[in-house]
Amino acid sequence: MTHYVREGRLYHVMLPQQFEEPLMEELFDTADLIKEITRKPNGSGFLKSVLQHKKAMLYFTQPSTRTFLSFLAACQLVGIDTAEVRDPSLSSEYKGESQEDGVRVFSSYFDCIVMRDPKPGFCEYMAYLLDATGRSVPILNGGSGKDQHPTQALLDLYTMHRSFLNRGGLRKKRYAFVGDLLRGRAVRSSVYLLSQFQDLEFHFVAPAAFQIAPDLEDHLKTLGISYQLSEDLELLLPEMDCVYMTRLQDEYDLSGESQLVDYSRYSLDLEKVQKMKQDSIILHPLPRRDEIHPEVDADPRAVYWRQLRNGMYLRAALLLHVFGAAHRLQEY
Repeated sequence: MTHYVREGRLYHVMLPQQFEEPLMEELFDTADLIKEITRKPNGSGFLKSVLQHKKAMLYFTQPSTRTFLSFLAACQLVGIDTAEVRDPSLSSEYKGESQEDGVRVFSSYFDCIVMRDPKPGFCEYMAYLLDATGRSVPILNGGSGKDQHPTQALLDLYTMHRSFLNRGGLRKKRYAFVGDLLRGRAVRSSVYLLSQFQDLEFHFVAPAAFQIAPDLEDHLKTLGISYQLSEDLELLLPEMDCVYMTRLQDEYDLSGESQLVDYSRYSLDLEKVQKMKQDSIILHPLPRRDEIHPEVDADPRAVYWRQLRNGMYLRAALLLHVFGAAHRLQEY
């Protein structure tokens, strides 16, 4: 992954494996500083000046609300002008232009491309292709098929980090990941990031058909990380420090297999939440369906709306890092 690094910092952002603990801590500190500056007099005006000379293309060919708006807000926060393509039928792809040519067009007009595509590996492929042309710009993976979602994982860990500041940080915690774990790219990426830390315990709670993929199990075994597969969420709740809920990813169904699952066993309501520790947290990458009852939102352990807001600050921090501008914050 060395070709993703230039001048000592990340250039393309493709995989959670690119983020080692020191870099995560740096990004978390930058996100904290961005938050602090936005609360100061004229802070927002200063932030908008930092990257006002940059332009970003948001190329989202897979439906997205949170990730798209989060990146859009992050760009606006640090002064980056944006354009977007969200419906290929309104672009030259409708005329038969290939995606490859379309992305090469973007690289001529913009300083970076944030990309979400339903095809696994497409972001990496385009990064290689643009590098080979000699007209490369940074590409940030905003979600790639069922395989990776690195910036979602970063904001997940940032939320955990903030929540556990007074409890020794991310280490020595029990994490439960619940729901469609086979097809949920957010879980996959977050597990890769968390597995860098020591003394963790993972519990994967899912129907057998939607348990974590064998390669993720192999990764945990190689690192010697303790984990268990389970179908009983209620039994585990009293012992967990973090419960990460997910929805059924039935957009990937081949023959309606999601309809065969009693998903109520993998859901949270107020009665179940009361069994959790008082200082535990509940996360969800959103959107949700019925897996978290709306009444749970008012519980202080529910931090998924904070998790959502954190995405804007973390992605702004990442943009500052990619463009080598994070040091500018010290000027304020």
